[in-house]
Amino acid sequence: MPRKRAFSVLVVALTLGVIFAAGTYHYVQAVPASGVNAKVPTTQVVVAAANLDVGTALRAEDLRTIEWPAASLPQGTFAKPQDLIGRGLIQPVIEQEPILPGKLASKEAGAGLPPIIPEGMRAVSVRVNDVIGVAGYILPGNHVDVLVDISPTEQHADVTSKVILTDVQVLTAGTRIERDVEKDKPVTVSVVTLLVNPDQAERLTLAATEGKIQLALRNPLDKTAPETLGVQPAVLLGKIAARPVKRVAGGPATKAPAPVAPELPSIEIIRGDKRAREVVRQ
Repeated sequence: MPRKRAFSVLVVALTLGVIFAAGTYHYVQAVPASGVNAKVPTTQVVVAAANLDVGTALRAEDLRTIEWPAASLPQGTFAKPQDLIGRGLIQPVIEQEPILPGKLASKEAGAGLPPIIPEGMRAVSVRVNDVIGVAGYILPGNHVDVLVDISPTEQHADVTSKVILTDVQVLTAGTRIERDVEKDKPVTVSVVTLLVNPDQAERLTLAATEGKIQLALRNPLDKTAPETLGVQPAVLLGKIAARPVKRVAGGPATKAPAPVAPELPSIEIIRGDKRAREVVRQ
C-alpha cells in the first residue's frame, strides 16, 4: 500500500512538472522580444584605422568608417574620410577611436611638429645618448630638468654642473639618420625635442654647444623649481665647502657671500724708487 501511494505521488508530480514546463515555454514564445531584435538607429563615423602619433598627416589608409549608435554620438565627429585627409594630429589617436576636432590641427597649419607648438613657445632638438636620454625612458609628454657640465674658463677645476632648465616638456623622442662625415655613411642619432620659450631656447642651445647636457626625468605631478648653486670638482670631493643658500623671506634663494681667504705672509721689497710685495711660500 505505501509503495502504491508513493508511485501515485510520483506520477502526479511528473504530470504537473510537464504541464508547468509546457505552459512556461508557450508563455515565453508568446512574449514579444522587445529590444532584442529591434534595430538601433546608427550613423557613419570616421575612426582611426591604426594607432596614430602626434604630427601625423592623415591619409586615406589611416581612416575608416563604422556604424555608431546615433543616440551616443560624440559631438564633432566626421562622416566622410575626405574631410580629414591632409589634416595633422596634435594629439595621439588609438585604433577605432573617433577623430574629433580637438585632436586636429587647423587646415592652414598643416601636419608635423609645428601645429602642436603653442604660441610664444619654441621646439628645440638636442642630440642625446642612452645616458643623457635616461636609458630610453623619456617619452613624448614627459617633463625633464636640463643640467649642463661646463667650464667658464676652460680649466678643469672650474667645471660646474648646474641645473639650467626645470620642468621642460618633451615633445618628441626618437632617432634619426645622419651622415658620418669621416666615414661617409649613415649613423643613427638619438634626438629629443623640448618645448621651451625663447629665453630657454638660448640657454639650451648654448649649453648643448659649449658644454655637456644631461636630462633628469621628473614626476609629472612635481611642479617645484628648486634653486641650486651648482657643484664643482673641489666641492664634490670635499676639498672646499659648498656655499650655503641664504633665503630671504618672500624672496628667492641667494648665494651667501664667499668666505674670504686668509692673507698669506709676505715681505716688501724696495728696489730704488720701486716697491713690490712678494708672498712668502712655505
